[in-house]
Amino acid sequence: MTQIAIVGGHGKVAQQLITTLSASGHTPVALVRKEEYREELESQGAVVRLLDIEAQEAADYAAAFEGCQAVVFAAGGGADGNIERKRTVDLEGSLKSIAGAERAGIRRFVQVSAMGVDQPLPDDTEDVWRAYVEAKRDADAALRESGLAWTIIRPGALTDDPATGSVTLAESVDRGEVTRADVAAVLAACLDDDASVGKQWELVGGSTPVADAVASA
Repeated sequence: MTQIAIVGGHGKVAQQLITTLSASGHTPVALVRKEEYREELESQGAVVRLLDIEAQEAADYAAAFEGCQAVVFAAGGGADGNIERKRTVDLEGSLKSIAGAERAGIRRFVQVSAMGVDQPLPDDTEDVWRAYVEAKRDADAALRESGLAWTIIRPGALTDDPATGSVTLAESVDRGEVTRADVAAVLAACLDDDASVGKQWELVGGSTPVADAVASA
Protein backbone atom coordinates (compact mmCIF):
# COMPACT_ATOMS: atom_id res chain seq x y z
CA MET A 1 0.00 0.00 0.00
CA THR A 2 1.38 3.38 -1.04
CA GLN A 3 0.60 6.74 0.52
CA ILE A 4 0.23 9.45 -2.11
CA ALA A 5 0.13 13.13 -1.18
CA ILE A 6 -2.30 15.22 -3.23
CA VAL A 7 -1.63 18.96 -3.16
CA GLY A 8 -4.91 20.77 -3.76
CA GLY A 9 -6.77 17.83 -2.28
CA HIS A 10 -10.24 19.39 -2.40
CA GLY A 11 -10.16 20.16 -6.13
CA LYS A 12 -12.42 18.38 -8.57
CA VAL A 13 -9.69 16.30 -10.22
CA ALA A 14 -8.16 15.60 -6.81
CA GLN A 15 -11.43 14.25 -5.44
CA GLN A 16 -11.77 11.93 -8.42
CA LEU A 17 -8.19 10.80 -7.81
CA ILE A 18 -8.90 10.14 -4.13
CA THR A 19 -11.72 7.78 -5.09
CA THR A 20 -9.62 6.07 -7.75
CA LEU A 21 -6.58 5.57 -5.52
CA SER A 22 -8.68 4.32 -2.60
CA ALA A 23 -10.34 1.76 -4.84
CA SER A 24 -6.96 0.44 -5.98
CA GLY A 25 -5.57 -0.03 -2.48
CA HIS A 26 -3.49 3.13 -2.15
CA THR A 27 -3.89 5.68 0.62
CA PRO A 28 -4.51 9.20 -0.74
CA VAL A 29 -3.31 11.94 1.59
CA ALA A 30 -5.35 15.04 0.77
CA LEU A 31 -3.58 18.30 1.60
CA VAL A 32 -6.13 21.06 2.07
CA ARG A 33 -6.33 24.57 3.46
CA LYS A 34 -9.54 24.24 5.47
CA GLU A 35 -10.42 21.90 8.32
CA GLU A 36 -14.04 21.99 7.12
CA TYR A 37 -13.10 19.74 4.17
CA ARG A 38 -11.99 16.88 6.44
CA GLU A 39 -15.24 14.97 6.87
CA GLU A 40 -16.09 15.08 3.16
CA LEU A 41 -12.67 13.88 2.03
CA GLU A 42 -12.34 11.23 4.72
CA SER A 43 -15.66 9.79 3.57
CA GLN A 44 -14.07 9.40 0.11
CA GLY A 45 -11.16 7.43 1.55
CA ALA A 46 -8.54 10.12 2.11
CA VAL A 47 -6.27 10.87 5.02
CA VAL A 48 -6.56 14.63 5.49
CA ARG A 49 -3.72 16.97 6.44
CA LEU A 50 -3.79 20.75 6.55
CA LEU A 51 -1.53 22.75 4.22
CA ASP A 52 -2.01 26.35 3.13
CA ILE A 53 -0.42 26.40 -0.31
CA GLU A 54 0.08 30.16 -0.35
CA ALA A 55 0.95 30.89 3.29
CA GLN A 56 3.29 27.99 4.06
CA GLU A 57 6.80 27.20 2.89
CA ALA A 58 8.71 24.23 1.49
CA ALA A 59 9.56 22.90 4.96
CA ASP A 60 5.85 22.79 5.80
CA TYR A 61 5.18 20.93 2.57
CA ALA A 62 7.89 18.41 3.46
CA ALA A 63 6.26 17.85 6.85
CA ALA A 64 2.87 17.37 5.22
CA PHE A 65 4.39 14.79 2.85
CA GLU A 66 5.74 12.67 5.73
CA GLY A 67 5.24 8.95 5.15
CA CYS A 68 4.23 9.41 1.50
CA GLN A 69 5.94 7.73 -1.43
CA ALA A 70 4.69 10.08 -4.17
CA VAL A 71 3.30 13.58 -4.64
CA VAL A 72 0.59 14.69 -7.06
CA PHE A 73 0.31 18.43 -7.65
CA ALA A 74 -3.32 19.01 -8.60
CA ALA A 75 -3.85 22.53 -7.23
CA GLY A 76 -5.11 25.54 -9.15
CA GLY A 77 -5.76 29.16 -8.37
CA GLY A 78 -9.37 28.94 -9.47
CA ALA A 79 -11.40 30.65 -12.17
CA ASP A 80 -12.19 33.81 -10.23
CA GLY A 81 -10.02 36.10 -12.35
CA ASN A 82 -7.44 36.59 -9.61
CA ILE A 83 -4.15 37.02 -11.46
CA GLU A 84 -2.05 36.96 -8.30
CA ARG A 85 -3.31 33.49 -7.34
CA LYS A 86 -2.13 32.09 -10.66
CA ARG A 87 1.38 32.88 -9.44
CA THR A 88 0.98 32.01 -5.75
CA VAL A 89 -0.92 28.74 -6.32
CA ASP A 90 -0.25 27.39 -9.82
CA LEU A 91 3.43 28.35 -9.91
CA GLU A 92 4.72 28.91 -6.39
CA GLY A 93 2.62 26.07 -5.00
CA SER A 94 4.24 23.74 -7.50
CA LEU A 95 7.74 25.05 -6.75
CA LYS A 96 7.23 24.57 -3.02
CA SER A 97 5.81 21.09 -3.62
CA ILE A 98 8.90 20.16 -5.64
CA ALA A 99 11.19 21.53 -2.92
CA GLY A 100 9.12 19.83 -0.22
CA ALA A 101 9.31 16.48 -2.00
CA GLU A 102 13.09 16.83 -2.29
CA ARG A 103 13.37 17.65 1.42
CA ALA A 104 11.17 14.69 2.33
CA GLY A 105 13.19 12.31 0.18
CA ILE A 106 10.27 11.63 -2.17
CA ARG A 107 11.31 11.10 -5.80
CA ARG A 108 7.99 10.38 -7.54
CA PHE A 109 6.08 13.50 -8.58
CA VAL A 110 3.11 13.77 -10.94
CA GLN A 111 1.85 17.20 -12.00
CA VAL A 112 -1.45 18.25 -13.56
CA SER A 113 -0.85 21.02 -16.08
CA ALA A 114 -2.78 22.16 -19.16
CA MET A 115 -2.60 21.72 -22.92
CA GLY A 116 -0.65 24.14 -25.04
CA VAL A 117 1.08 26.14 -22.32
CA ASP A 118 4.42 26.06 -24.18
CA GLN A 119 2.90 27.75 -27.22
CA PRO A 120 3.39 31.50 -27.75
CA LEU A 121 0.41 33.59 -26.68
CA PRO A 122 -1.21 36.14 -29.02
CA ASP A 123 -0.61 39.79 -28.14
CA ASP A 124 -4.30 40.27 -27.30
CA THR A 125 -4.41 37.39 -24.78
CA GLU A 126 -6.55 38.26 -21.76
CA ASP A 127 -4.42 39.00 -18.69
CA VAL A 128 -5.79 36.27 -16.41
CA TRP A 129 -5.38 33.60 -19.07
CA ARG A 130 -1.84 34.78 -19.79
CA ALA A 131 -0.99 34.58 -16.08
CA TYR A 132 -2.44 31.06 -15.87
CA VAL A 133 -0.60 29.79 -18.94
CA GLU A 134 2.70 31.32 -17.87
CA ALA A 135 2.35 29.87 -14.36
CA LYS A 136 1.70 26.36 -15.68
CA ARG A 137 4.50 26.68 -18.24
CA ASP A 138 7.05 27.76 -15.66
CA ALA A 139 5.93 25.14 -13.12
CA ASP A 140 6.34 22.39 -15.72
CA ALA A 141 9.79 23.68 -16.68
CA ALA A 142 10.88 23.67 -13.04
CA LEU A 143 9.67 20.11 -12.56
CA ARG A 144 11.42 18.88 -15.71
CA GLU A 145 14.64 20.47 -14.48
CA SER A 146 14.37 18.94 -11.00
CA GLY A 147 16.01 15.70 -9.98
CA LEU A 148 12.63 14.10 -9.33
CA ALA A 149 11.05 11.14 -11.13
CA TRP A 150 8.41 13.31 -12.77
CA THR A 151 5.40 12.91 -15.03
CA ILE A 152 3.43 15.87 -16.40
CA ILE A 153 -0.15 15.41 -17.62
CA ARG A 154 -1.63 18.23 -19.72
CA PRO A 155 -5.40 17.74 -20.10
CA GLY A 156 -7.63 19.50 -22.58
CA ALA A 157 -10.86 21.23 -21.57
CA LEU A 158 -12.13 19.55 -18.38
CA THR A 159 -15.71 18.33 -17.97
CA ASP A 160 -17.66 16.80 -15.11
CA ASP A 161 -19.16 14.07 -17.29
CA PRO A 162 -18.92 10.47 -16.05
CA ALA A 163 -15.71 8.55 -16.66
CA THR A 164 -15.43 6.88 -20.06
CA GLY A 165 -12.36 4.80 -19.23
CA SER A 166 -10.86 5.60 -22.62
CA VAL A 167 -8.59 8.48 -23.67
CA THR A 168 -6.12 9.82 -26.20
CA LEU A 169 -2.68 10.33 -24.63
CA ALA A 170 0.50 11.44 -26.41
CA GLU A 171 3.18 14.13 -26.40
CA SER A 172 0.90 16.20 -28.64
CA VAL A 173 -2.78 15.68 -29.41
CA ASP A 174 -5.52 17.68 -31.08
CA ARG A 175 -7.47 19.91 -28.72
CA GLY A 176 -10.55 18.42 -27.15
CA GLU A 177 -12.36 17.70 -23.91
CA VAL A 178 -11.68 15.11 -21.25
CA THR A 179 -13.59 14.20 -18.12
CA ARG A 180 -12.01 14.92 -14.77
CA ALA A 181 -12.64 11.30 -13.82
CA ASP A 182 -10.61 10.12 -16.81
CA VAL A 183 -7.81 12.53 -15.90
CA ALA A 184 -7.75 10.99 -12.43
CA ALA A 185 -7.62 7.50 -13.92
CA VAL A 186 -4.61 8.49 -16.03
CA LEU A 187 -2.85 10.02 -13.01
CA ALA A 188 -3.40 6.82 -11.02
CA ALA A 189 -2.17 4.68 -13.90
CA CYS A 190 0.97 6.81 -14.22
CA LEU A 191 1.69 6.41 -10.51
CA ASP A 192 1.56 2.64 -10.99
CA ASP A 193 3.73 2.59 -14.15
CA ASP A 194 7.39 3.59 -13.89
CA ALA A 195 7.55 3.81 -17.68
CA SER A 196 5.69 7.12 -17.35
CA VAL A 197 8.64 8.72 -15.52
CA GLY A 198 10.18 11.56 -17.52
CA LYS A 199 7.13 11.84 -19.78
CA GLN A 200 5.02 14.89 -20.59
CA TRP A 201 1.74 13.98 -22.23
CA GLU A 202 -1.32 15.83 -23.49
CA LEU A 203 -4.65 14.20 -22.72
CA VAL A 204 -8.13 14.32 -24.23
CA GLY A 205 -11.02 11.93 -24.56
CA GLY A 206 -10.52 9.03 -26.95
CA SER A 207 -10.98 5.35 -27.66
CA THR A 208 -7.95 3.75 -25.98
CA PRO A 209 -8.46 2.23 -22.52
CA VAL A 210 -6.55 4.20 -19.91
CA ALA A 211 -4.07 1.47 -18.96
CA ASP A 212 -3.29 0.77 -22.62
CA ALA A 213 -2.94 4.48 -23.37
CA VAL A 214 -0.39 4.95 -20.58
CA ALA A 215 1.49 1.80 -21.53
CA SER A 216 1.77 2.77 -25.21
CA ALA A 217 2.15 6.59 -25.02
